[in-house]
Amino acid sequence: MRSRYALRSIVRMLSLCSLSIIVPAAASQSLAAERQSEIPSWLTAYVGQGEGQIAQPILQRARALYMRKVSEGKVRNPCYFAMDATRPNNPADGKSAGRFYIVCEATQTFRVVSSGHGSGRDLKGVADFGNGRMCARNFGNAMDSNLTMGGSYVTEETKTSFKGYYRLSQSKDAAFLRTFIQFDGEGETANARARAIGGHAAAKVAGICMKKDPQSPYANRDGYVPLGKLVEYAGGRSDGCTSWSASDANQIISMVKDNPTTLYIYPESSDIKAVAKAVAAGRSPAQSGLYWNESCLKEIGTPKFWPRETLEPIIVQYKKDHPAPPARPIPICDPQ
Repeated sequence: MRSRYALRSIVRMLSLCSLSIIVPAAASQSLAAERQSEIPSWLTAYVGQGEGQIAQPILQRARALYMRKVSEGKVRNPCYFAMDATRPNNPADGKSAGRFYIVCEATQTFRVVSSGHGSGRDLKGVADFGNGRMCARNFGNAMDSNLTMGGSYVTEETKTSFKGYYRLSQSKDAAFLRTFIQFDGEGETANARARAIGGHAAAKVAGICMKKDPQSPYANRDGYVPLGKLVEYAGGRSDGCTSWSASDANQIISMVKDNPTTLYIYPESSDIKAVAKAVAAGRSPAQSGLYWNESCLKEIGTPKFWPRETLEPIIVQYKKDHPAPPARPIPICDPQ
């Protein structure tokens, strides 16, 4: 009997010991998850508000979005993107400033490139939500507003379209094909597809005339093709899309083609409203635990968010009151 009792005691003790092992294992898993959410040490060197750096709240949100989409099985790309739309687009030296971030933690690479912001619009006598070339003051998600909307996106399919020919030399023209990366959003960015929001090279064919070229695969039914001048506007504004220089666009497109990833754009509406409230109270964003680029805040004064519920009816009514004039026929190119 004593031997049986002793054996039962030993078994009970072993059971308790095995249970005690479970607790630290679970704790270690929780600690591992916490460590995974922390910014890696190699990446902390790029955290800050100087040139070539990313503000900490933006990086934290971008990483959290990326990890969430990876855990959901929607993203397998080893890289992710972020954008700080509060930074200036054109610094004093005239070169386009970097504010679009490419982060590849697997290879420990971090790159900053230029990117345009939404131009907004000035509906004369009704509402002015236009943005300057250097800094964005107005943000929003209304249809036809041409505004940048901060928040969470996932890159989706790419579409390449013909935009016209441009002259390489006196005797040779080249077709300009521009690839567009569709963004899909969630929450306040959920209408990104309806707004045709995405990313593309900051280039277009301007000053178009129609040239007779029936052999071209892009010729219309009458045998004409559009011909103009290739214009790059990497230091300019967009219709709300994210635009990059041609070389940067090529790299980014190759990274996400058939391999989607995440893009986080700062600021969101809550950030804009909080900063505006702090400014109205005479406090700097930093004093209120908030972030906004200091040089741009000095230029714009107070940022403003235009919710679609407010702005879309204004835009619709403006279109009714100011119908677009009939489209003029594109002129025929002068014979060379």
